[in-house]
Amino acid sequence: MKLKYWLKPGLQIKRWIIFGFVGVLLFAFSLSYFYMAMDMEVSTGLQFFIGLLGIFCIYLALYYGMQSLFKDIHSMGGNLDKQGLNKKIYDKKILARGPKIVVIGGGTGLSILLRGLKQFTNNITAVVTVADDGGGSGKIREDLGMLPPGDIRNCIIALAEMEPTMENLLQYRFEEGTLKGQSFGNLLIASMNGISGSFEEAIKKISEVLAVTGKVYPVTLEDVTLYATLENGTVVKGESNIPIKALEQESPIDRVFIKPKDAEGLKEAIEAIESADAIVLGPGSLFTSILPNLLVKNITEALRKTSNKKIYISNMMTQPGETDGYAIRHHLEAIWKHCPKIEVDYVIANNGEVAEDASYKYKQEGASLVKITAEDRESLKNNRVKLVEENLVEIKKDYVRHDAVKLSKIIVEMACEGKKQGFLKYYKK
Repeated sequence: MKLKYWLKPGLQIKRWIIFGFVGVLLFAFSLSYFYMAMDMEVSTGLQFFIGLLGIFCIYLALYYGMQSLFKDIHSMGGNLDKQGLNKKIYDKKILARGPKIVVIGGGTGLSILLRGLKQFTNNITAVVTVADDGGGSGKIREDLGMLPPGDIRNCIIALAEMEPTMENLLQYRFEEGTLKGQSFGNLLIASMNGISGSFEEAIKKISEVLAVTGKVYPVTLEDVTLYATLENGTVVKGESNIPIKALEQESPIDRVFIKPKDAEGLKEAIEAIESADAIVLGPGSLFTSILPNLLVKNITEALRKTSNKKIYISNMMTQPGETDGYAIRHHLEAIWKHCPKIEVDYVIANNGEVAEDASYKYKQEGASLVKITAEDRESLKNNRVKLVEENLVEIKKDYVRHDAVKLSKIIVEMACEGKKQGFLKYYKK
């Protein structure tokens, strides 16, 4: 254990160490004076009182110091690894003071960002789309009549404190039989949903078991279905079908909508939006992960009313059947088309390049890097949206991803601007 972590400000243990040290000094002083007074045959009443005071200080230091220590260990789910207990507790205390950040979206991009954000703050709320109807999630949704667990599962795993073996278990997909393609994590959520009586309660219980940092909420508890109207007038039903039909008919998406159109947003998600220091839209699929959340009636209203910072982050690459040929400004235009009067304060955009070998397979699929153009800069300026550029490229297993830590640091600095500047000096990577 490194002493420097115990002595850093904000840990709330150093105060009890000092308090205990004062108690020891008082007790030692009274004891030495007591023996001197016996030899001199003078009253020892005052010394006796000082001794009791010293013992009381030692007791308080031990009681509250250990209480604080065990509370932190419990909040980490007892997960004490090679990182060191004192380092973990220091991080936990400091990150608890971090900015409140709400991230709205779904898919892989959201879970990647959450892994980065949890290194800077504990006050994270993920508001996740429940329009998924493909893969294992779609099968569970169809068979059990529950909300699709896939995106929720990925967010929980991203925010959890767990060993790699446990993460691999939750992400494991069966390869044979009737469970082929289904993940163990989806089945766990489905099982918890069965014994909890509600999807919301199931998520809360699993989050507690896995010591999740922050909160994960479905955007709504209603069974919503995503539809799209293509530019040729065709209406497509189902989130997983939309990009397929758009490609087949060579017709871009005009707009998307949900049924029921008056679906109610989760109360806790709305409260998180209202109290956030920053609200992040994305990264994720624009039409199938981000917009389905914004189409939930009172989520839209909450975003319109709040004056808290709103940040948009697009995917690194365009998506065939969704955002073919899209530049940054087209993403914002789509948001404003579906949800007028939602103000976006910042756009965080990548200005880095992707190596030819990494981008080759994307080109084969018809995808390309989302780049910032002169038209983007002009459009953002006219709409009073601040553009923040950074090289955010990270290649993982041949996939182009956002550098989660670098991106998260930018978001946290934006969230702390004018509010929690002092927080940033405590946390150094």
